Amino acid sequence: MLISTRKNFLFLGSEAGGKRAADLYTVLETARLNGLNPEAWLAEAIDRMARGHPINRLDELLPWNCREPALQSPA
Repeated sequence: MLISTRKNFLFLGSEAGGKRAADLYTVLETARLNGLNPEAWLAEAIDRMARGHPINRLDELLPWNCREPALQSPA
């Protein structure tokens, strides 16, 4: 997943929006580098938070802590 962000950040509406997008792209790329499907990992993390995952255990949802085989990228 290669994301061309340099020009895209011009259209995010504000500097804060650009920073948020950069944070999101960074976490998605980290998921990919950890052998995960970034879209599947993000959907699962959001779903688990929506279902009441404890806020004091959010570190369990980070890409490097994910152990679910269903989220692994095909080799």
